[in-house]
Amino acid sequence: MTVTGIITAIVIGAIIGALGRLVVPGRQGIPIWLTVVIGIVAALIGTAIAGAFGVASTGGIDWIELVLQIAVAAVGVILAVSLYGRRSVR
Repeated sequence: MTVTGIITAIVIGAIIGALGRLVVPGRQGIPIWLTVVIGIVAALIGTAIAGAFGVASTGGIDWIELVLQIAVAAVGVILAVSLYGRRSVR
């Protein structure tokens, strides 16, 4: 993986993570670095799911893949809030 690939993964992860946080209602008390990590992992998992269903490469914007990535990120944010929130409350 090149430096450009790493930077791209961080940027896309931040965007997917932020969109995942927007989908989840309420306040999420998790740090931004965790949002980026969740976004990167969600982008990878969402792409794998889209590939399994055969919708990873379509003409134009891959809307189904994007929705899957955001849904996985939202689930990741919910899990992170429940786990991270337990130890940092007070």
